[in-house]
Amino acid sequence: MNCAVLLVLTVWFGSQCGGSALSSSCSDPPSKWCSSLDTAIQCGVLKHCLLSNYTRSHQTENAVQVGLYYESLCPGCRLFLTEMLFPTWILLNEIMSVSLVPYGNAKEKPDGQKYIYECQHGEQECLGNMIETCLLNMTQMAFPIIFCMESSTDVIKSAQSCAELYSPQLNWDMVMGCVKGDVGNQLMHQNALKTEALNPPHNYVPWITINGVHTEELQDKASTSLFTLVCSMYKGTKPAACGGPQKRSYKTYCHNE
Repeated sequence: MNCAVLLVLTVWFGSQCGGSALSSSCSDPPSKWCSSLDTAIQCGVLKHCLLSNYTRSHQTENAVQVGLYYESLCPGCRLFLTEMLFPTWILLNEIMSVSLVPYGNAKEKPDGQKYIYECQHGEQECLGNMIETCLLNMTQMAFPIIFCMESSTDVIKSAQSCAELYSPQLNWDMVMGCVKGDVGNQLMHQNALKTEALNPPHNYVPWITINGVHTEELQDKASTSLFTLVCSMYKGTKPAACGGPQKRSYKTYCHNE
């Protein structure tokens, strides 16, 4: 879409809505409001989406890349993902990207054209790793779904309900088809290769990389305050959450008539 069309649409949106009131025709969750032009118009957020996409395109190239190599049932992994990584991503997703690699301390053995996996915390962990791997390959909402799973009492039993909550259109039978089939097996093999290629080699999980680099200093800083680390390492204009300029004004009133 060219700039002229975007400009016309923005002007039209402003004249029709006079603000950002939510349209009654909007049936999508907030996470999907900017997913398409039609959705943005229906949900009354076109101007916001245009500005957000412009800003994001200029920030993505400088984004701090956070990698997490983990296991689905590892207590320390679950704690870092749910209490540190996901909350930081919610606040700073415009300046950071997250790469999840569910494999950890698993062992891979060739079995013909496929691979057999042995996981540190047993077969249920292998299943959890495989479900999360398939989700990462099948939906853009994988991270929220995985957060939901890992913060639940039972990671495995919560998987389907978490998927239905964050990605209602996702077909769970297709997810399990991936989990039990060749696609999931090959995807896990890629996770094994990524984990084995770590330099230095990992000797525990969660294993955290920042911009592809792991040091004990970075691990300690990420484990203590990932938010502070990402803000300090981002090279572009700091967002408001990091103490940068506040771009929006929330000064508005409901007058007593």
